[in-house]
Amino acid sequence: MPTPAVLRRCALVVVLLLAATGCAAPKHQATAPTSSAAADVPPELATYYEQTPEWTVCGDNECTDVVVPLDWSDPAGETITVAVERAPATDGDPVGSLLVNPGGPGVSAISFLSSFQLLVSTEVLAEYDLVAVDPRGVEASAPVTCVGPTELDEFFAWSGDLSTDEGLEEAMARNGAFGEACLEQTGPVLGHVDTASSARDMDVVRAVLGDDALTYLGYSYGTDLGATYAALFPERVGRMVLDGALNPTIDSGELAAGQAEGFESALRAYVADCQAGAGCPLTGDVDAGMAQIRALLDRVGDSPLPTDQGRPLTQALAFYGVAMPLYAEQLWPALTQALTSATQQADGSVLLQLADQYLGRLEDGSYDSNQNEAFAAITCLDARPSSDVADMRAAAEQISAVAPTVGQFFSYGGASCARWPVPEVGPLDSYAAEGAAPIVVIGTTNDPATPYVWAEELADILSSGVLLTYEGEGHTAYGRSNDCIADAVDQYLLTGEAPQDGTRC
Repeated sequence: MPTPAVLRRCALVVVLLLAATGCAAPKHQATAPTSSAAADVPPELATYYEQTPEWTVCGDNECTDVVVPLDWSDPAGETITVAVERAPATDGDPVGSLLVNPGGPGVSAISFLSSFQLLVSTEVLAEYDLVAVDPRGVEASAPVTCVGPTELDEFFAWSGDLSTDEGLEEAMARNGAFGEACLEQTGPVLGHVDTASSARDMDVVRAVLGDDALTYLGYSYGTDLGATYAALFPERVGRMVLDGALNPTIDSGELAAGQAEGFESALRAYVADCQAGAGCPLTGDVDAGMAQIRALLDRVGDSPLPTDQGRPLTQALAFYGVAMPLYAEQLWPALTQALTSATQQADGSVLLQLADQYLGRLEDGSYDSNQNEAFAAITCLDARPSSDVADMRAAAEQISAVAPTVGQFFSYGGASCARWPVPEVGPLDSYAAEGAAPIVVIGTTNDPATPYVWAEELADILSSGVLLTYEGEGHTAYGRSNDCIADAVDQYLLTGEAPQDGTRC
């Protein structure tokens, strides 16, 4: 089974939407923060909040770097920069900035920005400057660096039996060695890429942009980042949308169990849809189809499948290939093609292609970003599952009970961070965000990566949470579901009028 460290806590909106962006020759511009945007800031932080950015041209957009403390508990110490890209409002007279985060953790918001521009309405594009900030540790912002592409290939392909003491020890050793490589290549930044620090960075960006309040749309892990910001700065929350919500108060074990059950449910929905159409390789009823997928994953664990790339399809890679299309039902035909090839021709090529897309591996063998390294670093700082062997074995039994097909791939998560070389930061004490303006929380009823119950819970935890429900399949809703969701979010962003709590679309 795959090493738990590389299982996504919550992944992208739709993996295939991500596209890289680049910068052109610079054209210097300056925008000073307004006095109100930097108001009520402690004196030791004034130099950060009152900095004047120099904007350069990046294609059709503008780019800058914003200076923040490496360690927020020591603002007079070392500094780092976080990268910011801005797509100006199309009407030339913006009401403010709309910050967006696509999830991960570890996914580049800057790389996502051009795709996000295709998801929002022309009215939102006209009214807001769209702003992407790569969180610290991610891609353009003091990036976490660990190992080269060849080592990453080996790391992701490894499939050990974590139900044995030997397999569990090897998983811990592999993840520990990976962490040591990250520390050697990244340095002190590795200990400061936690979500709370990124949320504090985001408040500096808000002030530098000249906004009195933060308007924000976060997907998946971006909901964790947004909820953390709201908890730290409730009085500075403007219009905030959290889509594909996490519950930041649950521990890592509960998160793994919830996600395992979510993927099991999404896979069942896929199997039912596949069997209702023509050309499905899964025979019998849904239970039989699920058993056939489990049998395939077991066979690949014993004997990896050949592929047209010369890289064998291991059990770990096969699971990534199955999981990736479950993020959006539009990708289900690709899973049918992959399963057909694997079961009928003993060819793992299509499943490997899907796994590579999930992991960001390009055809030339390189990786399109540092999202995998950043994911490991951020999750091991934010919250660590118990690495006690007895605890992990008990949790694995519970997960297997609710997710018999895929549960093994969400078990033994404690192995991922047991030997991580920097200490855990941990979550905040409270995420109630008392006094914050209304925060819209969106949940999809059969979301595999962030189960719907988490959206219900987050809306309850937030003192001003408003629950908006998409009744459907896939991960997240705004920009990929239906007009009901789009209209509700657009109205909120454009007018400040939140949908009625409990609205279902």
